[in-house]
Amino acid sequence: MAEVEKSKGTADYAPTIITPVMDDTNTNNINASREDGSGSTAVHNTPTHPHRKLSGGEDEDVEKQAEMELSNSPPFEWDKGVWAWSTVFGAWCILFATFGMTNAYGVYQDYYVRTYLSTYTPSSIGWIGSIQIFFQFSMGFFAGKLFDAGHFYPMMVVACAFYAFCYFMLSLAKEQQYYQVFLAQGIGAGIALGFLFLPAISVISHHFKRYRAFAMGIVVSGSSCGGIVFPIMLNKLIEKHGFPTATRAVAATAAGLMALALVTMRTRVPPKPTTPAPAPASTTGSDEKAPAKPAGPPMPTIKELVSDLPYMLTIAAAFVNILGIFTPIFYMQLFAITHSIPPSLAFYTITILNGGSVLGRILPNLFGDLFGPFNAIIVCTLGCAVLILAMLGAGSGQAAIILVSLLYGIFSGAYISLISPLMASLAKGVHEIGIRMGFAFTVVSFAGLAGTPIMGALLGNVDNSHHGDGEFGAGLHWNRPIGVSAAFMFLGFGLLIVARSITAGRKGTWKV
Repeated sequence: MAEVEKSKGTADYAPTIITPVMDDTNTNNINASREDGSGSTAVHNTPTHPHRKLSGGEDEDVEKQAEMELSNSPPFEWDKGVWAWSTVFGAWCILFATFGMTNAYGVYQDYYVRTYLSTYTPSSIGWIGSIQIFFQFSMGFFAGKLFDAGHFYPMMVVACAFYAFCYFMLSLAKEQQYYQVFLAQGIGAGIALGFLFLPAISVISHHFKRYRAFAMGIVVSGSSCGGIVFPIMLNKLIEKHGFPTATRAVAATAAGLMALALVTMRTRVPPKPTTPAPAPASTTGSDEKAPAKPAGPPMPTIKELVSDLPYMLTIAAAFVNILGIFTPIFYMQLFAITHSIPPSLAFYTITILNGGSVLGRILPNLFGDLFGPFNAIIVCTLGCAVLILAMLGAGSGQAAIILVSLLYGIFSGAYISLISPLMASLAKGVHEIGIRMGFAFTVVSFAGLAGTPIMGALLGNVDNSHHGDGEFGAGLHWNRPIGVSAAFMFLGFGLLIVARSITAGRKGTWKV
């Protein structure tokens, strides 16, 4: 049984739950306080432990504390409610407008290599996409801290406006002016994307617990839907109206979606104070003071994060996987064109790939909720590795290109959508999710920075001459980037196996 102490003069004061030690002294203190006429109930000799660190074997959960802090608000229910699903929709719009454009970068890569920046090598052009991915992940550490501190809305408004501005500036970039494209699409849009991606994913944890991975999968499917729509828009509009008009059209579409997102997303769990609030003065006339509001659990330090072995192994796996996983996404359209696939079909390879990822980003996340995110992501990582190798034989015909694109979309989409709930599952409570995901994404960002240029350098230089029957792309060595990308994915697969084994041993269950 627990007594609740609450000062009369502070109606909005969060109650402190105190569990008394039921001995004779404590009982006498309770009775004495009830007879003193002060109107308040005090419990003596009963220490509380607001900062006590929870051990791995205890059943206590910091999420329960979040529910307790909201006890004066409407009932706190996980996995349901209008605002919960409204937030899912808003976050879906953010991912559609931002990561959807990243998934469509294969169209830009192909157009830059063949036309707009044709005087530059594929490796140099690859830096545009890779620097965008770098900032998308590296800004996560700062975005995570701002999110945990309660600055979700100001951060999202500024980042949305800056992202749209950068793509409108890209439409003004001149042909063969590499630095203009690099600044607008690589650096500017990348920084804005970094402050949008992680908060849009993390806010789902404020509303969902049991079906968190499934909800995050729905959100991340927005990037796949964007990856279907934007490549078609870009290819058709570039062909009919030119690069500037096509880029302004996709920028306007993204701006409208982000505006809709800003009015539909809501945070729910308040930011946690790191120090106890001062006790309010008593209004009862007695010498006793109301207890200080308990501080939230302390944030993990960098030392605590790097000493968490399963967490660091998972980050290492994500690092090597990101080095390889974007190769088909960024180069599939160019791969198809250089293997004599008709442009009318090659232009849809990115769309087909992203169409498959819609399915991959929802259903596997449901399996992650049922069987554990580790188990689900390990299967997806192995599938990506095998399918990257399958590209070596996919250039022989149109059916093979379509099949590999579709299947790779499913498995790569599942991997990308599962990495966030996987990192969240390694947190000790909702108060840690932002900083753990931010730290992980910051480390992984360096893989995103290096991956595409490395693969471009391995690919070689494009021969822009057209030979006899119109074959394009002589001099490109596809076996090199494909083989290295697959090797990275197999290494990540092994690291995830080790991390999963340690986590399963600690938790005493195979559902991890």
